[in-house]
Amino acid sequence: MTEREDMPKLKTNSGAKKRFRITKSGKVKYRQANARHLFTYKSPKRKLHNRGTAILSGPDAKLAKQLLPYGTP
Repeated sequence: MTEREDMPKLKTNSGAKKRFRITKSGKVKYRQANARHLFTYKSPKRKLHNRGTAILSGPDAKLAKQLLPYGTP
């Protein structure tokens, strides 16, 4: 009986798995930056727009998907 040689598993980037999620449609979702502290000098509009999550665009999404090889929906 012969041993089957499989390709090694790919490693997921630890920083990326904490910061990004892949949606069911294949887009990359992330949490908005600048919404943690130092709110006293930020305008209400700026704080409002930094709430929640957003979708990465173009080349950034492609790079994030490379860091998450098993991040399929």
